[in-house]
Amino acid sequence: MSGAAGAEARRAARDTLGDALHRSVRRQPHKLALTFGGREWTYAELDAAANRVAHALIEAGLQPGERVAAFGQNSDAYALLWLACTRAGLVHVPVNYALRRSELEYILRQSGARAAFTDPALTDALNEARADLDLALVGTFHGGSEADVLTWAKDEARPVTPPEVELDASALAQLLYTSGTTAAPKGAMMTHAALHSEYLSSIVALDFREEDVVLAALPLYHSAQMHVMLMPQLLVGATIHLIPAPAAEPTLELMERLKVTSFFAPPTVWVSLLRHPDFQTRDLSSLRKLYYGASIMPTPVLTEIMARLPQAGFYNCYGQSELAPLATVLAPHEHAERPSSAGRPVLNVETRVVDENMQDLPPGQPGEIVHRSPHLLVGYWDKPEATEEAFRGGWFHSGDLGVLDEGGYLYVVDRVKDVINTGGVLVAGREVEEALYTHPAVSEVAVIALPDDRWVEAVTAVVVLKPGQSATPDELCDHARTSLAGFKVPKRVHFVESLPRNTAGKILKRELRERFSQQEL
Repeated sequence: MSGAAGAEARRAARDTLGDALHRSVRRQPHKLALTFGGREWTYAELDAAANRVAHALIEAGLQPGERVAAFGQNSDAYALLWLACTRAGLVHVPVNYALRRSELEYILRQSGARAAFTDPALTDALNEARADLDLALVGTFHGGSEADVLTWAKDEARPVTPPEVELDASALAQLLYTSGTTAAPKGAMMTHAALHSEYLSSIVALDFREEDVVLAALPLYHSAQMHVMLMPQLLVGATIHLIPAPAAEPTLELMERLKVTSFFAPPTVWVSLLRHPDFQTRDLSSLRKLYYGASIMPTPVLTEIMARLPQAGFYNCYGQSELAPLATVLAPHEHAERPSSAGRPVLNVETRVVDENMQDLPPGQPGEIVHRSPHLLVGYWDKPEATEEAFRGGWFHSGDLGVLDEGGYLYVVDRVKDVINTGGVLVAGREVEEALYTHPAVSEVAVIALPDDRWVEAVTAVVVLKPGQSATPDELCDHARTSLAGFKVPKRVHFVESLPRNTAGKILKRELRERFSQQEL
């Protein structure tokens, strides 16, 4: 079929993220979809607002395929910009709002961003980072500029129908920046089709339903909150209460008052909730589906939470940004027998544990975790060599060590890549090392992860000082803080005479982890 009839048929069958959400709107236009800061949006209102913002972005001169950076904390406007980008054919670039100038500038430059939006409180930080960049549009999410997302969303003069943009499911929807073994982050290129495939896997594996009442507290710049939780929950028609951050006291109060049924958090947040006195006194009987992931949950902590909330089912989610990010899930009925497992692959993921020759390893033997999935990135932005390395052998290499048991359940053992998972956020050890190496007293440094009750993995620096030089842990941390986001600054600093090496001169970080883990006991 060709010509006008073919074009109309293709449009009728199109399945972008905007199309997928619009189907939810058709099913229940008047149901409450999203709340934030006292503002409420029904599904119809959210849909219309996203379309208004999409039209405004196009009117501002942005072209399909151009990148739009989002540098802000949680808000309804943050979500609206993302939804608008999916309808305008723009590529959304979420940026951690804790990044420092050089880190932010790198992402803006490397992505080739043409526009950037931020919170009013972060405007100065964005302006410093973009000083030498040619951005066509700089705006705010809410209340800070002429190009303001929330203002656009409420402008009744703008069209409430989707803009007519040539777009299909193979188009890029987002660049997700993820840390690796090098200091420079990589932008994982995620298409509409990849994200939609992941949403379907999430809906099936995590039992999302339209009657769910969700409290969304983790940052939307993080793929877990945005793509494992918020977007699939919108597709099924749930009601989502979005808040800025998961501070224990207000989170527990909202769980009780709003009769929340569904909540996701990394282990560090669950620990903070568990240790707060309100956790024992609030009425949390409405909670039915509780999700954790982004790092390994200590089994004793999980057992304690389960004892307090016996009516709830717990889901362990494992994956990484390049998979959009869900790979495996341990369902509630599987926890009793395998509480430390990451579960089995979700609907649209195939997972193996292999040796260095890509041969499957027998149950119980550790190897690298590799995946095949339509969730996967199509490559790293402007990094063909990194893409080739990640997909060697025709499978995506996770960089994690894992073990499969006889039942096909996955256990994550360690990380192949030198990445520290602190509080559910990935930190490249080399990036921290390079920051510390700029201190005049530092001769050598190795940054490792050590177990931590609060952070699960604590960024730890092991330092050799130059002869005749001196420095304190506080001095080194203060120095690192001038160029690194706060979560990357070492939580602990140890001084040594020398670093252990193998015969090839490589620093043996495993020996350091074993040595200082024992000292921390």
